[in-house]
Amino acid sequence: MRGTLTMPAEKTPTLTIRTPEGVAFSLHLAGPVTRFLAWGVDLACIGALSRLLGIAVQILGALNRDLAGAFQILAYFLISIGYGILLEWGWRGQTLGKRLLRLRVMDENGLRLQFRQVVIRNLLRFVDSLPAFYLVGGLGCLISKKAQRLGDLAANTIVVRHPTIKEPDVDQIMGTMYNSLREHPHLAARLRRRTSVQEAEIALRAVLRRNEMDPAARVDLFKTLATHYKAKVGFPEAAVEGISDEQYVRNVADVLYRVSN
Repeated sequence: MRGTLTMPAEKTPTLTIRTPEGVAFSLHLAGPVTRFLAWGVDLACIGALSRLLGIAVQILGALNRDLAGAFQILAYFLISIGYGILLEWGWRGQTLGKRLLRLRVMDENGLRLQFRQVVIRNLLRFVDSLPAFYLVGGLGCLISKKAQRLGDLAANTIVVRHPTIKEPDVDQIMGTMYNSLREHPHLAARLRRRTSVQEAEIALRAVLRRNEMDPAARVDLFKTLATHYKAKVGFPEAAVEGISDEQYVRNVADVLYRVSN
């Protein structure tokens, strides 16, 4: 699903992705300073892993100094590159540093992040770090309209920032109303996998603010949202029969934010 991109003129860079269904996602782009701080945390983690590596090298050096030196160079390269690749792929675009600063790597069109994109952006990290202190990467973020370093440009990725949001009391919002989607746990799990954090937030916000909307706009909004989420996972007819678009979105939000019954 490829959306339409716009770049509003705001002090804080924001990227708006509009899907074919008419659903818009506003994403706050991470600037070079925040990204540098996150990488500082990651660098400390890599340093800790390297110190553990040093212990192994010392043991190996007692047997063969040349072999220990070659092993140290190769292992450091694998740690420094593999750290970002493994965590960004396993944690859906986040490393330890990005988690602490609420950053996430995403496809620039809002599509699912691919493994090759993670590999490309991390392999080019050495170029972005030249000549020192991420000068090339920092300049790229300042010049690029989407705050992308060279690795992001090559991989078609962006880094977004999620502001701190107070988690609502979902149990109080959703209540104990029957949710027919929960009768199909394998499809509910598939829906959670296929729904991004931003898409989940939109469903919840729509439910929270439904009483503030004009009736006609409310009907149109929930119809658009229901169509969007139905395209992700097809539930059996019996599970959605007789359910309004608004109730369907409520059920979706319930599935996304309350994993257990």
